[in-house]
Amino acid sequence: MNVRESSGKQIAERPDQVKRIDENWYQVRAQSLSYESWYDVVLTESGYACDCPDNQWRKVKCKHIHAVEFSLQIRKQVQSIVINQIETNQCKFCNSTDIFKKGLRKNKTYSLQVYKCRTCNKKFSINLGFEKMKASPQVITSAMQLYFTGESLRNVQKFLELQGVKITHKTVWNWIRKYIGLMESYLDKVTPQVSDKWRADELWIKINGNMKYLFAMMDDETRYWLAQEVANTKHTHDVQNLFRKSRKVAGKKPMTLITDGLHSYKEGYMKEYWTQHYPRTQHIHFASIKGKHDNNKMERMNGEVRDREKVMRGLKKVDTPILTGYQIFHNYIRPHEGLEGQTPSEACGIKIEGDNKWITLIQNAKVSKVNTDKIRGEVS
Repeated sequence: MNVRESSGKQIAERPDQVKRIDENWYQVRAQSLSYESWYDVVLTESGYACDCPDNQWRKVKCKHIHAVEFSLQIRKQVQSIVINQIETNQCKFCNSTDIFKKGLRKNKTYSLQVYKCRTCNKKFSINLGFEKMKASPQVITSAMQLYFTGESLRNVQKFLELQGVKITHKTVWNWIRKYIGLMESYLDKVTPQVSDKWRADELWIKINGNMKYLFAMMDDETRYWLAQEVANTKHTHDVQNLFRKSRKVAGKKPMTLITDGLHSYKEGYMKEYWTQHYPRTQHIHFASIKGKHDNNKMERMNGEVRDREKVMRGLKKVDTPILTGYQIFHNYIRPHEGLEGQTPSEACGIKIEGDNKWITLIQNAKVSKVNTDKIRGEVS
């Protein structure tokens, strides 16, 4: 490793020295100047080019280019978070692992495996996350999948009737409300490994017949939906809370923030992200449909929400679980062509095991809730 490579590695390993503007354009902080200055590193047909004197005049691969390449390697080596399927292989009464199958317990719609413990001689069944539910986990999660892919509650009801499951559309709604709330509490504790470039935009939606605005923040590289909030107005809404929630979810602030020219974004940026100290978040506030700083990725996500809203003919209330549910669906369930078939969570290093990701999330959320309630009970 030569001197330039070594210097580039040191730059990449220090925080906030390399900023990603887009997939082909990076900025690296100048190391030898006493004032704030950044060099542009741009990907060309012949490789990376930097506007520093070392690359421009000496025609050598400078430390800034090496810093970008090392930062990309570090990004790929981020340790993944794996959410595994939960396989319960112990007695629910005495925690013994000496258990065996003892027939099936049947109800009107499905059968549940019964176990017997050789230690305490008790019989029990395991239905983690779906206790006391009349429908099977597969039916409940199929209903949620159908709903968030665009079907109405009544269409979901009709589909399940063809499978021999007789329920009302209100039952489907109750399932969605129950499990979205459960998963939301669990996923709030998960920190995605997002990039340093974020996008914010707003979308008008109808809630109870009135026009409202959905403000949302999304990571540019992974398309992970960081945060959202519903506002009554567009031009006077304070988006600082949205920016703060996004910062809390990601565990950091962005190095680049892209928005349109709405003045509310500038005010929120000044309140939450701007600082007198360097490195300072760059706010690009002239995004448009076309041009160098287009906001097409954000508009694509807005289109997803718009498609879902059209089926519902508007939302019924501001605190509806539907928006949170679609955010979970967007981040953890729905694969994206722009991410080569990955979900945003997978692009962020969060892998969900199992063929049915809904069941894996619900079971882990249930275990997390039980553990949290146990700790609270011991403290009180």
